[in-house]
Amino acid sequence: MSFFALGVNHQTASVELREQIAFNPERLKTLLAEQSQCAHLNDMVVVSTCNRTEVYAMADNADMVLDWLAQTNGVDVKQLANHVYRYENTEAVSHLMRVASGLDSLMLGEPQILGQVKTALSLAKDVDTVSQDLNKIFEYAFYAAKRVRSETAVGSHAVSMGYAVAQLALQVFSKPEKLTVMVVAAGEMNSLVAKHLAEMGVAKILICNRGQERAEALAQEISHRVSVEIIPFDELANNLHRADVICSCTGSLHQVIAFTDAKVALKKRRYQQMLMVDLAVPRDIDPKVDSLDGVYLYGVDDLQSVIDDNLAQRRQAAVEAEIMVNQLVTQLVTQQKIHQAGGVISHYREHGEQQAQEELAFALEHLKAGESAEKVLEDFAHRLTQKLLHPTSMLLRNAAQDEDPSHLEWLQEHLSEIFDHQRKPKSH
Repeated sequence: MSFFALGVNHQTASVELREQIAFNPERLKTLLAEQSQCAHLNDMVVVSTCNRTEVYAMADNADMVLDWLAQTNGVDVKQLANHVYRYENTEAVSHLMRVASGLDSLMLGEPQILGQVKTALSLAKDVDTVSQDLNKIFEYAFYAAKRVRSETAVGSHAVSMGYAVAQLALQVFSKPEKLTVMVVAAGEMNSLVAKHLAEMGVAKILICNRGQERAEALAQEISHRVSVEIIPFDELANNLHRADVICSCTGSLHQVIAFTDAKVALKKRRYQQMLMVDLAVPRDIDPKVDSLDGVYLYGVDDLQSVIDDNLAQRRQAAVEAEIMVNQLVTQLVTQQKIHQAGGVISHYREHGEQQAQEELAFALEHLKAGESAEKVLEDFAHRLTQKLLHPTSMLLRNAAQDEDPSHLEWLQEHLSEIFDHQRKPKSH
């Protein structure tokens, strides 16, 4: 039985194929519950996101996993085989660690994937498709991800517009819990900005959008984290003064925040500083606003240059992270080998103890029969030594007869090390 990682991601498959084999949590839970009763493939975790669907499983072979992934989604297995990647044992462990650490993500170092992998493990545990051995591998991958995040800079620099705006707000204002934020337009970009700022713990978010429906949808997404208020678009200028941070990203052909609007807002605020971010092309905010004392105005080009620099820093940090992952994989594999050898060592010790007890009983019988104690002890030592050394002698003999001389060389080298260590005088 081996540990396999098999799946597709943004690098190997089109959006259409990824959609075909994606799982929603409810369907996945049902499928795994059914699979838990299967005799051949019942030890597995499935990670399914917009950019990847992967199966991590203990199985006899990878084809078994591939067949399950194809059949459950009604996809031709030969077609799927052209797009999947598959890793086994050490390589599979390395891949899982890289995924959990954000090193295999479309956005290098993105933090969300770790939570998604943890959720996938939890779901599989709920339906009893996670063995103790599989769980240990995942827990070690989480440990690796934590080390990567805390000991390298792979996830510490903003590489998306939404996150960059949130980080910029932190630089300008030291206490996010006191901030009021206004997003002008509730499209995809500003939705990400609002979500990042809500997670950061700002006091309030004002949503100013032309359409009520989209504004309400965004408000519903973030209202569990932050106080939200929807403002009519024609009331934008009258509410500017309420916001410490304003992020605008409309599709308008004309500026929506004029110089005079910003000047009046600043006066109403008694010249308390404001951060204005213009993510629109063409621009939403009059560039002359930048000349007002107390207003920090950033455009999309300003943020893009920061993002490019940060992405370069992440890539540099990723080299350190890859080295760390390789070291942690080696540690885990070594631990697994020691654990596997534990049973053999235990059996070997029991066998030696049994041999010793047999020889001791034999020696006691001869002592009771009146034989010389010295002679009995000499025989006891000789017979026990012969029995205990017999397995090692057989290994050396078989290795000497093997066509590959490296087996004998390995045994000779390590036995010599053991003998040399035992010969060293012990300090008391």
